[in-house]
Amino acid sequence: MFVPVKTKDGQQLMPMHASRARKLVKRGEATPYWNNGIYCIRLNKEPSDRETQDICVGVDPGSKKEGFTVKSKADTYLNIQADAHTHTSKKVAKRRELRRGRRSRKCPNRKQKKHNLSHRHRIPAGTRARWDWKMRILDWLSRLYPITHVCVEDIKARTKQYQKKWNQSFSPLEVGKQWFYSEIEKRWQLSRLVGHETKNVRENLGLKKSSDKTAESFDAHCVDSWCLAYHVLGGDPIVDNTDIFCISPIPIQRRNLHREVPKKGGIRSRYGGTRCLGFTKGTLVKSMKWGLCWISGHQNGKINLTQMTTGKQRPQQKLDSFKVLKRINFRYKEAEATSPS
Repeated sequence: MFVPVKTKDGQQLMPMHASRARKLVKRGEATPYWNNGIYCIRLNKEPSDRETQDICVGVDPGSKKEGFTVKSKADTYLNIQADAHTHTSKKVAKRRELRRGRRSRKCPNRKQKKHNLSHRHRIPAGTRARWDWKMRILDWLSRLYPITHVCVEDIKARTKQYQKKWNQSFSPLEVGKQWFYSEIEKRWQLSRLVGHETKNVRENLGLKKSSDKTAESFDAHCVDSWCLAYHVLGGDPIVDNTDIFCISPIPIQRRNLHREVPKKGGIRSRYGGTRCLGFTKGTLVKSMKWGLCWISGHQNGKINLTQMTTGKQRPQQKLDSFKVLKRINFRYKEAEATSPS
């Protein structure tokens, strides 16, 4: 419905209708490009007006799925349903297990390496991955739209009874969200609503939320993110855009150097890393046989591809069987529109 617009010097302007964007591209006054699956245009001339309106992003955090809505007072520009980071804690536990196994081996000339993180100010890896993923999405959206406000549904950890309030600081949820809020306040104006307040806004608008939290529909998570953005800016209480854009993190084994189980002869084959025969994992390519894919690995001098739409792996493709397009930050696909109940 709306196309993000950027000037020649990189300033984000208010989105325009797709029909108007097509006319500008046809006349040569704008250049089209893709940004992680979103069709955008770059103006080739000075715009008639650089004034922008307030745009709010509603964020509905979740344990498995999360909702993001980019909305102004008049229009809804984009609804995103994102898969949350859920595998980091398991990877950290496996890394710890393999590290301890290496320490117990009798290898000559191995120097001691200090791994003491007890006195360093840091956020645990699993917590940082969950909340940094949300921050990466907001940064990506800020490169598409002139965002001014961010409204987040505030989730709280339950404290133990008859304990001091400082036990909240031991919850990964509280530690992660406070870091997330501090990063938002550096860039945009932050607003927060508690869960029951979001429910009141949704019920006053006559909207219903789906009980299936994993469904790829507007009613699953984006209905709450839309209500959060509507609470900040107001406007028409009728939802004008129910299309959702589904994204998920790219599973990359960054520091896993070898296979966990050795092959015959005690040899551990190479595994992990971010480079594949000169290409970077996560690079979007167009295969002559499988369409849009991303590079996921390599084997026997050939590239392993994964289809964008289905997620199926297509191993051992020749280097001349695809065309490199650009590097992407996450997997994406469009879901079918559903009418809000």
